[in-house]
Amino acid sequence: MHSAGTITHAERLDRLAEVAVKVGLGLAPGQELVMTASVDALDLSRRITEHAYRAGARLVTTLLSDDRATLARYRLAPEESFDTAPGWLFDGMAAAFRGGAARLAIVGEDPSLLAGQDPDKIARANRARSQAYRPALDLISTSTINWALVAAATPAWARAVFPDTTDEVAMARLWDAIFAASRIDAADPVAAWAAHNRGLMTRRNMLNERRYAALHFRGPGTDLRVGLADGHAWMGGLTTAKNGLTGNPNIPTEEVFTTPHAARTEGVVAATKPLAYQGTLIRDIRVRFEDGVIVDAEASAGGEVLRRMIGTDEGARRLGEVALVPDSNPISRSGVLFLNTLFDENAASHIALGQAYSKCFLDKDLSDEALAARGANRSLIHVDWMIGSAETDVDGIAADGTAEPLMRRGEWVR
Repeated sequence: MHSAGTITHAERLDRLAEVAVKVGLGLAPGQELVMTASVDALDLSRRITEHAYRAGARLVTTLLSDDRATLARYRLAPEESFDTAPGWLFDGMAAAFRGGAARLAIVGEDPSLLAGQDPDKIARANRARSQAYRPALDLISTSTINWALVAAATPAWARAVFPDTTDEVAMARLWDAIFAASRIDAADPVAAWAAHNRGLMTRRNMLNERRYAALHFRGPGTDLRVGLADGHAWMGGLTTAKNGLTGNPNIPTEEVFTTPHAARTEGVVAATKPLAYQGTLIRDIRVRFEDGVIVDAEASAGGEVLRRMIGTDEGARRLGEVALVPDSNPISRSGVLFLNTLFDENAASHIALGQAYSKCFLDKDLSDEALAARGANRSLIHVDWMIGSAETDVDGIAADGTAEPLMRRGEWVR
């Protein structure tokens, strides 16, 4: 790889590992860490392991995945395989989290890995995995534990993002984009993250003071009113988990977000970027909501996977998150379509189908029944897709119906 200025690739990779542990997780001395990564991300996972032990981790356990093994399943496994998931593994992860372990995932999957596979098998495998993973996911989505996502460039991902160049150049360019978006090239990345978090906190404080009842999105193909959950709270940047540890769950992040009301979204919305979902690239998503539920859905590519995704369960057709992101953010300015939700969702305002975040409420530790009464959605999935751009306007709608401009042409005005 090449260097950025006088900083070598190895030094930047080490900085990313340090940011993952100190900024992302806020790992505590004596805490265990459960990490997942692709075999293509071994270098970063080893460096994160080193930084975790330097920070006082008691034990780091890394679970590795392999795209070739995943494809072998779809080509060779018996039919009944696709209704099965390793429940024993996910039960063990949930037990680790209940015991106080932190969670870190290194993402970098091939966005088109399953493009040629049977959509029915994909949907069944995803449903089985989601059901088995649910106990562990609940501990993450409720911020019971501290957790974080970071990214590593992988050959298949780099080829998908930069298809018109050599593999070596594609990997170098993708690493450059990851480092820049993750604030690794700053003189002091940890200090740069502290300053960025202060800006996000100012924005979310403003939204929490305004107490909007709904947001109205307008843009090409979009006229969408998203009602917000009763007693919702805006989040973004730093999150303090129920175990008292504070970190940035997403490295990078540019969003402030909250929980919509599951029954109060109306209108039409068009995606402004493709969605890479479980190895399939879904392009030009257009959906229509009535009473909070998707009643029409189409896409120019990957439509069958989209329909199966929203058919996962009843909650998969409803919103679990709405997020605001200015178009001028570094990820958007890079001009790179990452084909990875961790990055692309932070390039634009977005919505997510499926499970709501229980942490996005003024009252904490609400029961499932109380969350449902406030409008929080429940589902096996949580899938973000982008609806913002430089052509998108957003209004905040007060409880009395008064509209106030929040964003114009993708930029904050308040």
